[in-house]
Amino acid sequence: MARFGQVLTAMVSPFTAGDQLDVDGAQELAKWLVANGNDGLVIAGTTGESPTLTHDEQIELIRAVVDAVDVPVIAGTGSNDTRAAVELTRRATEVGATGILSVTPYYNRPSQEGLVRHFEAVAAATDLPVMLYDIPVRTGRKIETENLVRLSRVDNIVALKDAAGNPAETAVVIAEAGPDFDVYSGDDSFTLPLLAVGAVGVVGVATHWCGVETKLMVQAHTAGNVAEATKINQGLLASWSYETGDLAPNPLPSKAMLRVLGLPGGACRPPMGPEPEWLADEARKVLSNLGRPGF
Repeated sequence: MARFGQVLTAMVSPFTAGDQLDVDGAQELAKWLVANGNDGLVIAGTTGESPTLTHDEQIELIRAVVDAVDVPVIAGTGSNDTRAAVELTRRATEVGATGILSVTPYYNRPSQEGLVRHFEAVAAATDLPVMLYDIPVRTGRKIETENLVRLSRVDNIVALKDAAGNPAETAVVIAEAGPDFDVYSGDDSFTLPLLAVGAVGVVGVATHWCGVETKLMVQAHTAGNVAEATKINQGLLASWSYETGDLAPNPLPSKAMLRVLGLPGGACRPPMGPEPEWLADEARKVLSNLGRPGF
C-alpha cells in the first residue's frame, strides 16, 4: 500500500486580496480537497508558491493544514541552500507534519555528490519520512538514477515524486530501490504510464478539481482493470492540458479554477502573474468536459 495514500494534491497557497497568506482559506481548501478524492496533501511546494513565501509563512501554513485535516500532510521544505532546507525541515517536524518533501536544489546546479549530501542532511534533520522531488525542468539538475537508488537506502528517505518525464528510467529506479520505496508521479499526465511500471500514485495539480476521477483511475489500474483506467485517463486529458502552459504556468490555472469553483485561492504572487483574461473561461470548459453540473 502507498505510504501516504494514492492521490495527493500539491496544494496552492491561498492569499487574500491584500496579498497576505489566507490561513483560514488554506484550511477550508484543505478540507475540501480531502472530501474530494485526496488521501493526503503537499503543502508549501512549488505549486504552493514556496519561492515567494517567507519561512515563517511556510511554517504557519503547514501548521494550519495539519490542524485542519486528518490525512497525511507532507511539508515542502526544499531550498537550494542546504542550511535553509535543514532549518525548514526541523521546523516543519516541530509543527506536526507527517512527512517532508525535499526538492532538488535549484539554479546553483550542484554536482551529483552535492545532491546526495544535501538530501542526506535534510533526512538527518528529522525523524519523519522524506519524499525526494526530482523535477529537472524546474531545477536544472536531474538526480541520476544511481543516486536515487543510493538515497533510497537512507532509512527515512522512503519515496520519490518523479517529474522527470522518463517512465523507462523510473522503472529502473523502482526495480532497484525495492518494494519499500514508493514512487509517485509528479506530473498528472504521466500518472498512468508510471503506474504501469510500478508507481503507487500521484502528487498532482489537476487533482485540485479532478481528485475523484484521478482516484478512480488509480484504483482501476491497481485492481487490474487497465481498460477502465485508460478510459478515465482519456477523460482527464483536457484537465492536464489546462493545468500549466507557457501563457499560464502553474499555479495560475489552478487558482483560476478555484475561483470558478468558489474556493479560496486568490491571485498568485509576482512574478507568476498576471492571470490571462481567458483563463477562467477555459476553467469552465474543463469542468464542462468533466460533466460537472452548472458548467
